[in-house]
Amino acid sequence: MPKIEFTNDQKKDLLKVARFTIERMLTGKESRDFPSLSDKIFSEAYGIFVTLKNGDNLRGCIGYIEGVKPIRDAVKDMAIESAFRDPRFPPISASELNMITIEISILLPLEEVKDYNEVEPGKHGLVMERGYQKGLLLPQVATEYGWDRSEFMNQTCRKAGMENYCWENDAKVFKFEAIVFNEKELES
Repeated sequence: MPKIEFTNDQKKDLLKVARFTIERMLTGKESRDFPSLSDKIFSEAYGIFVTLKNGDNLRGCIGYIEGVKPIRDAVKDMAIESAFRDPRFPPISASELNMITIEISILLPLEEVKDYNEVEPGKHGLVMERGYQKGLLLPQVATEYGWDRSEFMNQTCRKAGMENYCWENDAKVFKFEAIVFNEKELES
């Protein structure tokens, strides 16, 4: 699958769709400014995560690891999941919506890691997998916490419910890159 690129206007449209989808769930009203997402790029299927933050605090983050549906549909689904169904947080309230910043991560295809020195915190996200256990951390998480490679890999093990250094045992490790953008950086 070739690497894709988005214009700033396309990124803004995806962020608007996420925000307007959450607003519609809270108010029942459809926005007149809802982007159509008719560009061909939005029909492609890629993994996608929608992250919600209130200030620096995580408020919801859920996604598809791999492309199971077109980006135009996945962003709506994951906006709803992140806002209302992330089991770590109570659902977003209408009074809180204006304090929420939305970030979208479009995941490029997973690659199995054969040499752990290939993993670059901040550039790569990780998936650790063993049997039914699976955990993912997005590339920006390592940067946000200042983790080196070993800590990033251990944190991904923990996210999967596994022990530290699980990759030295029998866990499979996958890396991926992501196209990450948020409302703050695209404000104009």
